Amino acid sequence: MWKSVVCVALIGAFGAVSGTSKLQERYSWRQLDFVFPNQQLKQQALASGDYVPTNGLPVGIERWENKLFVSVPRWKDGIPSTLNYIDMNQTPSGSPPLIPYPSWANNVAGDCQNGLSTVYRIKADKCGRLWVLDTGTVGIGNTTQQLCPYALNIFDLKTNTRLRRYELRAEDTNQNTFIANIAIDMGRSCDDTFAYMSDELGYGLIAYSFEKNKSWRFEHSFFFPDPLRGDFNVAGLNFQWGEEGIFGMSLSPMQADGFRTMYFSPLASHREFMVSTQVLRDEEGAEESFHKFTYLKERGPNSHTTSRVMSEIGLQLFNLIDQNAVGCWHSSLPYSPENHGIVDRDDVELVFPADVKIDFEENVWVISDRMPVFLIAELDYSDVNFRIFTAPLSTLVAGTVCDVAPSLRPGAIQSKFGGSDLTTYPGTTLLPAGYSQPISYTPTSYAPTVAPVTKYTSAPAAYDHPTSHMYTTQEYPTTAKAYHFNKYHNVEYQSHGNGQADYHFGHGGHYHGGHDHGGHDYGHDHGYYGGGEHRRYWGAGPKKPEAWKQQLY
Repeated sequence: MWKSVVCVALIGAFGAVSGTSKLQERYSWRQLDFVFPNQQLKQQALASGDYVPTNGLPVGIERWENKLFVSVPRWKDGIPSTLNYIDMNQTPSGSPPLIPYPSWANNVAGDCQNGLSTVYRIKADKCGRLWVLDTGTVGIGNTTQQLCPYALNIFDLKTNTRLRRYELRAEDTNQNTFIANIAIDMGRSCDDTFAYMSDELGYGLIAYSFEKNKSWRFEHSFFFPDPLRGDFNVAGLNFQWGEEGIFGMSLSPMQADGFRTMYFSPLASHREFMVSTQVLRDEEGAEESFHKFTYLKERGPNSHTTSRVMSEIGLQLFNLIDQNAVGCWHSSLPYSPENHGIVDRDDVELVFPADVKIDFEENVWVISDRMPVFLIAELDYSDVNFRIFTAPLSTLVAGTVCDVAPSLRPGAIQSKFGGSDLTTYPGTTLLPAGYSQPISYTPTSYAPTVAPVTKYTSAPAAYDHPTSHMYTTQEYPTTAKAYHFNKYHNVEYQSHGNGQADYHFGHGGHYHGGHDHGGHDYGHDHGYYGGGEHRRYWGAGPKKPEAWKQQLY
């Protein structure tokens, strides 16, 4: 993919002074930090190289109640945790360190049954579940290791425990498979839920039924890249990503027939496609489904997109990575360039808006991370590089072509999150009686009103108490419970344990055969974008033993 890269005006690429007009910055970082159990373990991780602050790049977000989830792929060494969150009640704004979710123990790379190796997109549903696809990989370029199989992890957000882990079948993937995106299709109950996973480089789509605990694969020519749309220009960089297939997906509101419409697009494409979820839910009809997929018009020039989401009134938002912008389209209008709008753009703050989400209260969340610069050149860590924005959906679309009057919307569908859930759709039934709406998050001020009380009562004299409020949410014991020997790395380390099984970290014991696809996108072999001749920019060495992480409290 990276066969031709021309760096244009990298110096001064972010020199202009500007700001988003509607999106409001909530969080920002020069480089990422994490909430470690204590300062001693943090310093140990820094000294060993298991934590390298400049090697982390946030790529995916999701909001549920007071938690704002942030995923950080392990493209380089020194990423201590791949699935994390921010406690918005404790830290409503600023540059907070990320809290591993659901725990440090569940973020050990290579621990296939218990840990997460690399996570990209994540999705919360109305039943209080977080859907997390683990690619099972670490590294980029020629350092990529496939430590574990692709696995779908489903967490209970109310108890912060894992409900299920499902490994994709061998028939679901091929030798080129790389999956970084997921969409969740809820029907009339919590059990009646399907996950759809886009195989960007294997050119397929995998459907998974929660009720059946089973997956199957679709293949279609619409999943392939457009050979005329493989040229990209982002942040002063010109490059070719000609191999990138199906990526972004969004689901419409539930229609009268009880199904949704999936909209999708390959990354190397300007065209939108769609298919009914009635087709995707039918395992038996997968091989006979070709003519049930439909193509729409192109979005127009410079309209590559990796992330999209649709609200419950049929309003789609999508990132426009060539334009440093977020676009919109209302599904009641024909899919054509004149019906596409821009809700916000900025050539400094929105360089590579990597993920776009709409939460249950119809607030929009956008993360920008300057990803091409991170992977091809080098970020300036004296500058702000990563930002998370938010704004009400109604505010973003006001005054755009997407601001469609309710009377023009098909079926006058109301927002299910502003009413009584699925009862707003004819022909549907209620969710189980145990289901309750998410608690509204409406802070009165971005400034905490009560100073936190530290729970570290026996820290050594030289220990600096953390200033982040998130540190006050956990207590940790101070004595070791067990010692183990790491036979894979010949490193002796200490494990505190927490009443659960001991964790033995070692890539050798979990290696499932890595793939090097020479230029694949989004981390399967080189991170989101990179590879080929330009692997020298990232050149991560052999994976280091993250021994400090075995000191779990």
